[in-house]
Amino acid sequence: MGVSLFHPVFIALAERTALLVVVAFLLTRVKAFRSILNQCASLKEQALMVLIFSMISILGTYMGIPYLDAIANSRVIGAVVAGLLAGPWVGGATGLIAGVHRYTLGGFTDLACAIATILEGVIAGLFYHFRRNKEIGWRTALLVGFVAEWLQMSIILLVAKPYEQALELVKVISIPMSLINALGIAVFMIIISLVKHEEERIGALQAQRTLQVADKTISLLRSGLNHVSSERVAREILRTTRVAAVAITDTNTVLAHVGAGISHHIAGQSIITKATREVLEKKEMLIAETKEEIGCHEPACPLRCAILVPLMRKREVVGVLKLYQDHSRKLSAVDMELVRGLGNLISTQLEIAELEKQSRLLHDAEIRALHAQINPHFLFNAINTIVSFIRFRPEQARELLINLGEYFRKNLHDSGGYVTLAEELQHVEAYLSIERARFDDRLRVEYDIEPEVDKYVVPGLILQPLVENAIKHGLLPRREGGVVSITARKKKQGTLELVVADNGVGMAEEPVTRPSAGRHEKRRLSGIGLSNVRGRLQSIYGPEYGIQIESEKGKGTVCTITLPLGVKPYAESVHRG
Repeated sequence: MGVSLFHPVFIALAERTALLVVVAFLLTRVKAFRSILNQCASLKEQALMVLIFSMISILGTYMGIPYLDAIANSRVIGAVVAGLLAGPWVGGATGLIAGVHRYTLGGFTDLACAIATILEGVIAGLFYHFRRNKEIGWRTALLVGFVAEWLQMSIILLVAKPYEQALELVKVISIPMSLINALGIAVFMIIISLVKHEEERIGALQAQRTLQVADKTISLLRSGLNHVSSERVAREILRTTRVAAVAITDTNTVLAHVGAGISHHIAGQSIITKATREVLEKKEMLIAETKEEIGCHEPACPLRCAILVPLMRKREVVGVLKLYQDHSRKLSAVDMELVRGLGNLISTQLEIAELEKQSRLLHDAEIRALHAQINPHFLFNAINTIVSFIRFRPEQARELLINLGEYFRKNLHDSGGYVTLAEELQHVEAYLSIERARFDDRLRVEYDIEPEVDKYVVPGLILQPLVENAIKHGLLPRREGGVVSITARKKKQGTLELVVADNGVGMAEEPVTRPSAGRHEKRRLSGIGLSNVRGRLQSIYGPEYGIQIESEKGKGTVCTITLPLGVKPYAESVHRG
């Protein structure tokens, strides 16, 4: 005979499970617990998860209701949730600890319950592997909870002796435990899902703050790195972030320090911290986690930790950006990526400032085109993508940040210059790595590069605008996305043919197949960047060269660049100048 919803066992178990869920909710408010809710958790984080969820399972046992020399309990919640969050290893280890604890309490179901708890954690972990890289929703958690509880009932019937007593127990506790515990597991997973979404929202806010800083500081750094521009930039960063102090130095002097510690970290004095000198020497980001690592000799200094990133210009370090925290808050992984992004942004802005100083060496229209390459929408989307990856795929987020920095640095260095085709393709790949991360399987890229062709010299920044145009205007209007193909081959006429094709929406009008700027070419090549490519090619190689367009509505567009092998003498002189 089963048990009604108003049976004392049912009501008591529901009350205790609700209390356990409240405990779980309070746990999610603890920063240390939130930090381990990561599908790519390290071994240390997994061990911490085993410890936490084992305690939850043991608490579920102690809060159980004694009945027929057994315990109606919520022990399953800890083992199953651990498995659903981190896989069989964590689920099984949690189940093992909780199961051994249950075995030590005795009773005729002790062995059966111990075995069942281990298997419940492992089975939940197998669901995790089956749903790898996909968030496990409450419906799946509810199903796993039911499966786990009925598995436990089956094991009790098979292992516990005497069988008649085991059968009587299962009749009474099977329905309450399967319903209440499955619901408890589902609610637990809902709470954790809300926590993860909150972390993502915070990450998006950090990205927005980075863009706010970029927007406010672009004009400030046009004069380069000096006391006035550095102080205004530091104040803007301090205003938009949650740090205790911000400092900017050049290679010898503290240009600005705002926030805590201003009494002895004084703008204008020589660099005093050991950490800053180390960043200047090694040209690498440094995390100083203690006051001693910062290297400040002032005993009363309130600053306890810091993240320092080098500011680069032409691959040479020209200063350091430093974000400090005091004892009230620790540095997080999001803070680290935020500082890295700010360092790249400021370095890029310093590159722009340097280019503006040399503007007399380049044509004014070309400089405007160069600045137009830095698309704020692309930058915003790229940083948002990277921030969303930080929590669950930190290594990929790091690679994307490197690619983003290389992408903008390449834009700044190679306008009007010449590079090998291999270097040009590397720049394209840096751009594509960001777009692939944003659009996942909606964007596919195919390369067909003839051997040895990538050694030829071509004008810099001629392929990336075409690739961007193909993605933005050709593929993204299609819900399913599509393919961009990049082809390079040597032709018999002693020319180099570069082709960027997409299978996107194409153009409605008749395509223009000649290189001159026609009506349709203007439509496809709208924007300074692409028009600049055509103009540069014609200025270097003559009016007979440019971009040839072939397009058909619904089938895609093909953009072909044909270049003479090598660089003309007058083009070489422009490059040298």
